[in-house]
Amino acid sequence: MRIEMVKDIYHPNAYLSNIRNVRLGLKARTKILNVMEKTIGDAKTIATQAGLSYGVTVHHLKLLGAEEIVDRKDHKPCIWATTGKGQKRLVPSS
Repeated sequence: MRIEMVKDIYHPNAYLSNIRNVRLGLKARTKILNVMEKTIGDAKTIATQAGLSYGVTVHHLKLLGAEEIVDRKDHKPCIWATTGKGQKRLVPSS
């Protein structure tokens, strides 16, 4: 019987240089970045579309913001958008 390991594919910008990149964090940041590639919005909207809790989403948006991958506009509610910095995908996401 042959068992094949399925390797998770994460968004290139989900890997951060200032923290330890654990699997759950990579998955959460990948979901957030995939949503943000299609639209910008507030943390609540991003959390709903990514299927994550609000707290987890805000935490990871702040981590991504510290590495200038995303940027927060200072309006109420805060609108988050990608900056264009960081790694680029070699193949488009489906």
